[in-house]
Amino acid sequence: MAVHFKQVAIIGVGLIGGSLGMILRRKGLADLVVGVGRSLDNLKTAVTVGAIDRYVADPTDGVQGSDLVILATPVDTYERHLKNWAHRLRPGTIVSDVGSVKGTLVERSEAAMPAGVHFVGAHPIAGKEKTGVAAGSDQLFKGARCILTPTKRTDPRALEQIKQMWEATESILLTMDPHLHDQILGAVSHLPHVAAFALMNALAELRDHQIPALDLAGHSGGGLRDTTRIAASSPEMWRDIFLWNRDNVVSFIERYERALEELKQLIKAGDAAGMERVLERAKAEREKLNTRPSVPL
Repeated sequence: MAVHFKQVAIIGVGLIGGSLGMILRRKGLADLVVGVGRSLDNLKTAVTVGAIDRYVADPTDGVQGSDLVILATPVDTYERHLKNWAHRLRPGTIVSDVGSVKGTLVERSEAAMPAGVHFVGAHPIAGKEKTGVAAGSDQLFKGARCILTPTKRTDPRALEQIKQMWEATESILLTMDPHLHDQILGAVSHLPHVAAFALMNALAELRDHQIPALDLAGHSGGGLRDTTRIAASSPEMWRDIFLWNRDNVVSFIERYERALEELKQLIKAGDAAGMERVLERAKAEREKLNTRPSVPL
């Protein structure tokens, strides 16, 4: 029998939380989906688009009677949330999340669980630049990777229920150690976001020198748009991701700085052969992304 919950509370009914709510309701995986959030307008929209059945302002009210609670707020809020209402959860309840950082966050979340309540870390790698439940879709996770990050403390039955839930979204599942997750995502997701944000800020500073580069980008900046698409993502969310995965992010920024420095020195020296070697290496690695078997990350 497929997984089924009597009541699911989604804390943070945005793009990810709202899309999950749509699937839970439309596939009959939950009898009742309760939304909790800061914006009344967004919560009303969530009801209208079918992401939740009802909403409450106080998370403590939302988790009351729930057998599954999904944390879909910025990761820096997890500890505050759990401190406020975890003690209200009944034994057997599962708490899970959709955060882009795991590692220490999973360990602290597990430690905050009262007796008989289980935490299961999850990271669906899906999204858009647009935020809010209005951008949600019951197809958002289809074919996307979802990483589950169990530990030695994870309850096997709770893990299986969360696994079945994400399978119902048609995600491609992978299980990974929480700290390994942060290393890998730090390299392939967090560092590219750092680069995109930094590049936009660097180009914005050209306006101070009366060079209107960004003003012309809409007409001739296809490469810029492609390279910086992810810089339109939520600053609040990415601020917290960078903070919670700071050691890995800083390490990979330093690697990136070394690669930039190498290319800078070759350009500065006019070393055509050296530049071509570096660019060919990058081109070959990029082409491998299109030809190698799909890796579930």
